[in-house]
Amino acid sequence: MFPTLLAAATKAVPTSVPSIPAEIKQQLLNYQLSHKPFLAANYPWMSHTLAAFALIFAVALVVLLAFQTTKQEGLSGTIGGRVESNYRPRLGFDQQLQRITTIVALAFVVFATVVSISGI
Repeated sequence: MFPTLLAAATKAVPTSVPSIPAEIKQQLLNYQLSHKPFLAANYPWMSHTLAAFALIFAVALVVLLAFQTTKQEGLSGTIGGRVESNYRPRLGFDQQLQRITTIVALAFVVFATVVSISGI
């Protein structure tokens, strides 16, 4: 039984795969080498600058998120809680850090989207 199945399986497999003609291979190679997105083709300095800004904002976002603290840190926040009022004339360090982190995160999303669309 197994030799019959093996013989049927080997007959179904083609012995040679048709090759792509050399002319079409050359056209594909030329297209791959010459095709660049608009920004990369016309303004390479701009596309690389945008990518550098996206990288800088990514690193800054990681650093800012590492400095963030939770609202209720440790056992004292769990048991005693915090006294917070709705009115604060000046922002504290945590609120300023949160606002800066939000701005950096939005800038990272914008630059990463532009870099992604530009096709680098």
